[in-house]
Amino acid sequence: MAGKAEKPMAFETAMAEIEQIVSGMEAGKLSLEESLAAYQRGAELLSFCRVKLDAAQQQVRILEAGALKDFLPGTDADN
Repeated sequence: MAGKAEKPMAFETAMAEIEQIVSGMEAGKLSLEESLAAYQRGAELLSFCRVKLDAAQQQVRILEAGALKDFLPGTDADN
């Protein structure tokens, strides 16, 4: 684990690091200090991912309010 936690550049990078952290913790070979550091880094990454997902959701809402405004689920527009 890096001493200074830096936010990853991409959502996928953060998810990959979270997976590594979980694997390391599940292996049960970390000391108490390493486990605490891993937990803290995982929490930081989770927060980062939430921000990215919230931003993506906002973009989808904007698209739905504009470009996809006329789409009506459940209607037979093809018939």
